[in-house]
Amino acid sequence: MAWALVSPSLNLSLPHTTKTNFNRTQWFTTKTSIAARTTSIRANAADQKQPKDKDEDTTSGFSPFAFVTDNPSSREAIQLPESPAEDGNVGEMLYRIEDKGKEYGSYIKSGEFIWFVRETGSAESQRGTIVFLHGAPTQSYSYRVVMSEMSDYGFHCFAPDWIGFGFSDKPQPGYGFDYTEKEFHEEFDKLLDVLGVKSPFFLVVQGFLVGSFGLTWALKNPSKILKLAILNSPLTVSSPIPGLFQKLRIPLYGEFTCQNAIMAERFIEAGSPYVLKLEKADVYRLPYLSSGGPGFALLEAARKVNFRDILSQIAEGFASGRWDKPILLVWGISDKYLPQSIAEEFQEGNPTAIKLKLIEGAGHMPQEDWPEKVIEALRVYF
Repeated sequence: MAWALVSPSLNLSLPHTTKTNFNRTQWFTTKTSIAARTTSIRANAADQKQPKDKDEDTTSGFSPFAFVTDNPSSREAIQLPESPAEDGNVGEMLYRIEDKGKEYGSYIKSGEFIWFVRETGSAESQRGTIVFLHGAPTQSYSYRVVMSEMSDYGFHCFAPDWIGFGFSDKPQPGYGFDYTEKEFHEEFDKLLDVLGVKSPFFLVVQGFLVGSFGLTWALKNPSKILKLAILNSPLTVSSPIPGLFQKLRIPLYGEFTCQNAIMAERFIEAGSPYVLKLEKADVYRLPYLSSGGPGFALLEAARKVNFRDILSQIAEGFASGRWDKPILLVWGISDKYLPQSIAEEFQEGNPTAIKLKLIEGAGHMPQEDWPEKVIEALRVYF
């Protein structure tokens, strides 16, 4: 008996598969085929900043594969062949992309863990050190262009992948790391010591979850910071929490969601007016495709965090009378997750210290969408 899952915009048929024998191996092969077919679709993208079709109908019925097919760049374009395994497998995809995305990077042992850290410039750089921190579910790759250019202006730049993300270690929860805010802070302190970042430095933070942990670390270590730059991040208790993090907190459904190999690229695109080009999508996909570790790390962190408490800490901690270091908000105004009003509300809490720079044409990750505009804003500010 053939078993088919059908939505109004998608035909996903699984020939020769019964409902009772649809095991993990078959599902993994199917998921990989979807990712492989998505890759071929992306190869036809003509431009890095290819706008999404504003008139495209985004409504669809329920589909178990909605996390793959809801994005405009792939909806109605994915269809499984009769023999999914013949359309590409994990080994073939990893062979094609395994060496991508490690520009300026090296592996650094810090404490019990190995971090992947990108570095540009040198310790002799005259203008000081900048540390770039990414958010979830992405990685330091998003800063590659910005940090390269900033080093040309005389800065020494570091951009680590947080533990559990990108190419850094992904320890199993309960074995030395439980993905709590406190543990992220402790390991980051150790990393700074290993990197030799002693003097006060410039800090750039962007994104959800671990990005927020970067901001709460700053609140606890103001003496270590010269100036702070914040790219699109949740900053007030009114900041919306994307559906991805809400799904991760649902028992069983979260376990299913966290193993989506193209989760990171879909998250980026859903918050941006652009579709990622193939070579960029490959890098964001690679950690999640290589193993289940990054997905389960994200799952654990998302379930451990109290979003409301973290956002309250941030809003109150950077308010007037509690924070006096300069802050630059570099805000992509086309962010689909966090509206411009969040940045304006945050600025109202400390108008003397906080300056707002709006970036037209950029979404949730302005360092990826328009790095040139971010570079100019940071160059002038720092």
